[in-house]
Amino acid sequence: MTAPAPVADTLDLAAVRMAVDRTLEDFLTDKLKRTDVDEMPELIGYLGRFLGSGGKRLRPLLCVCGWYAAGGGPELDVVLRAAASLELFHAFALIHDDVMDGSDTRRGHPSAHRALEAVRGDGDARAAEWFGVSSAILLGDLALVWSDELLTGSPMTAGQHHAVRPVLDAMRSEVMQGQYLDLLATGKVTGDLKQAMDVVRYKTAKYTVERPLHVGAVLAGGSHAGLEACTAYALPVGEAFQLRDDLLGVFGDPRVTGKSDLDDLREGKRTPLVAMAVQRADEQQLRVLKTLLGRPDLDAEGAGAIRGVLEATGARQRVEEMITDRHAAALQALERSGFPPAVTAALKDIAGAATVRSS
Repeated sequence: MTAPAPVADTLDLAAVRMAVDRTLEDFLTDKLKRTDVDEMPELIGYLGRFLGSGGKRLRPLLCVCGWYAAGGGPELDVVLRAAASLELFHAFALIHDDVMDGSDTRRGHPSAHRALEAVRGDGDARAAEWFGVSSAILLGDLALVWSDELLTGSPMTAGQHHAVRPVLDAMRSEVMQGQYLDLLATGKVTGDLKQAMDVVRYKTAKYTVERPLHVGAVLAGGSHAGLEACTAYALPVGEAFQLRDDLLGVFGDPRVTGKSDLDDLREGKRTPLVAMAVQRADEQQLRVLKTLLGRPDLDAEGAGAIRGVLEATGARQRVEEMITDRHAAALQALERSGFPPAVTAALKDIAGAATVRSS
C-alpha cells in the first residue's frame, strides 16, 4: 500500500492519513479473521472504533515526514506500517492514561474503561467498574503488543530493523518516564516550572514529535545531522503542542475538545500553567489554588475560581507567549534544516495545526 510521493512543493498529508487508516483497518480485519475465541471480536471491534474515533494521526504523519526528510522514496510499505504501529502504541498509551486519570470521556465518547463496563451488564455496579478497568488494561496491553507486531511484520531489511529498534526503545522508555513524572507531580500545588516542563518534554515533546520523525528518518537511512535537524524542529513543536493541550484542558470547550474541562483541575495536574500561577499568586490567590486544585468533587463554581486565578496572575497569557515562541523556534529550525521543500511545507502546516487549535 502506498501514498502519493511529494509532488513539486506539496506532500499530501490527507492521503498519508488515509493510507495509515487503511493499514490499521487491514491489520485489525486480519486479526478478526484469525481469532478463534468467540469473545475476542467484541474487544477487537472496540479497538477499531477507538482508533477511528477522531484522532489527529499526528505521530504517523510525522513518521512519514521523517521518511521523506531523509530522502525516502515512493515505496511506502515499510514506513506506513511503522506509522500505523505508532498509532496503535498511542492507543495503548491513551487507554491506560484514562484509567490512571479516572477520565470518563475521550474524543467525545466514553473512555475505554467506561465503555467496557457495559460488557459485564449484570447490574452489579462494582463488578462492572472492576471489569471495565481490568478489560481496558488488557485492551491497552493488546494495542501495545500489536503495535510491535504491525511494525516487525513489515518487509524491513536487517539494516532498517537494526536502525529503528533503538529509536522505538527510547521512545517507549521516555513516555513511561514522562508518565511517571506526571503521576508523581499530580496533586502537588507548587511553582516548580522546571519539573512541570520535564513532564512536557518526556511525555509529549519527544514522544509525540521527535521520535516519530526519527522513526521515519532512520528507516530511510537518515544521517546523524538529519536526526539533529528533526530534533531542532520537534522539541519546540512538541512543547507548544502540550502547552496548548494544557490550556484546552482548563479553558477549552468540552463540546469541541471531547474531554471534560474539569478533569485536569480535579486531578490537580501540575502543568506549567499551574506552576506559573503559583509563582505569581498573592496570598489569597494561592489559597484558592491550594484549596481547590485536586479536589475530586470540584464543581463548576470552584473551577471558575481557579480559572480566575490563572487569568489574573497572567499565567494563561504567559503560556500563550511560550507557545508563540516555540512555534517561531520550530519554523526557524525548518529554515536551517535542508529538508526537501515538500517536507518543509508539510512540517510548517503540522506546527501550525499543533499549536493553534481548539481540540
